[in-house]
Amino acid sequence: MSLGIQRLQWGDAHAAAALAEATQWEAVADTTLNQRVEGIIQQVRTYGDRALLDLTEQLDGHRPDSLEIPKAQWAEARSRIDDELERALIQAAERVSEYHQHQAMSDWSYTDSLGNELGQRIRPLDRVGVYVPGGKAAYPSSVLMNVLPAKVAGVSEIVMVVPTPAGQLNDVVLAAADIAGADRVFCIGGAQAVAALAWGTESVPAVDKIVGPGNAYVAAAKRAVFGRVGIDMIAGPSEILVVADDTSNPEWVAMDLFSQAEHDEQAQPILVSQSQAMTDQILAAMQRLLPTLERADIIRTSLENRAVVVDVADAQGAIDVINAVAPEHLELCVDDTDTLMAGIRHAGAIFVGHRAPESLGDYCAGPNHVLPTSGTARFASPLGVYDFVKRSSVMRISHQGSQVLGQVASVLGRAEHLTAHARAAEMRLDDE
Repeated sequence: MSLGIQRLQWGDAHAAAALAEATQWEAVADTTLNQRVEGIIQQVRTYGDRALLDLTEQLDGHRPDSLEIPKAQWAEARSRIDDELERALIQAAERVSEYHQHQAMSDWSYTDSLGNELGQRIRPLDRVGVYVPGGKAAYPSSVLMNVLPAKVAGVSEIVMVVPTPAGQLNDVVLAAADIAGADRVFCIGGAQAVAALAWGTESVPAVDKIVGPGNAYVAAAKRAVFGRVGIDMIAGPSEILVVADDTSNPEWVAMDLFSQAEHDEQAQPILVSQSQAMTDQILAAMQRLLPTLERADIIRTSLENRAVVVDVADAQGAIDVINAVAPEHLELCVDDTDTLMAGIRHAGAIFVGHRAPESLGDYCAGPNHVLPTSGTARFASPLGVYDFVKRSSVMRISHQGSQVLGQVASVLGRAEHLTAHARAAEMRLDDE
């Protein structure tokens, strides 16, 4: 059976346009979806907890007795998971915390030639909301990746929301919340959870920022509430771009492509190959390995819908494709990684060498797995400690500074016809 993957030859007249079309993602711009999300948001704003209960019953198939999951249940859930899984969660949490501690930001200041003390003050956010997906799969790794950098940043309260389809609480997700140190967990999901975090209800506290990936409804809701609260990013489907050459292991590359395709039917695997012979070997390995996978049907649909193979002539061609796509995950399964690294400008996370599969980054390498998608790596970065702090500018003006800078401000204020600005500065001048 053919995999139905689009194959392009980089340098052909229409290859660049075809790649741009294949990698475009506009689901969040869907008018009907956005109207539904706005209706859900208004329902939650108007009716609070009652709306959350009604929507949970309607969309998730159950009506919980309480929206909040008490901490005692987290501990019970943790006691039910097997010891090996608990140890893996703890080890991953330790590595993620260690990595993010290197991102810690601190106050700084300097004194200029006029004796003014100028600087910056860093303070953590008071309360953040973490959205953890819970639809096609449960993601305890998303708990770690969203909660731990907030903990490292010093956020006072971390509120987690997770959908519970048919009322099923996932023990591993709750265990991860316990290990990571979340403060509160609510069994709500979708646009209604985002609305509750943004405006607050009788049970759910309003937060300052919402982070974490979700489906198209969650993404649209985050866009709608931005301004009321901060958000990390608008996340699209997961994506991976793997660069191969004649030294690649075709089965490794095939499985790495599958590792993103198995997320959902709209996930996007892209292969960029510097060897057409290797391309053929990888495609053959994909044909051979696909039937062995638990989520083969989802992977096959992802391949048919969104997979792309791009054959390039050399490393520069691979670099050009990478920078055009700006992928969420980028694997360099090639011998000469240095040449590629020197030219890469846009990528969310870069996995360098044959022994760096993307799955290590998803779980336990240390860097964050919440990454910019859909080409937004051109201007956006992975989630980190810096997303959970804010900066304040600090100015302690000396007498000499008020005299020199006051004259400058006076001239500029009057040039802008903002007389009060000018006079506020002039009043501090000694000859006034």
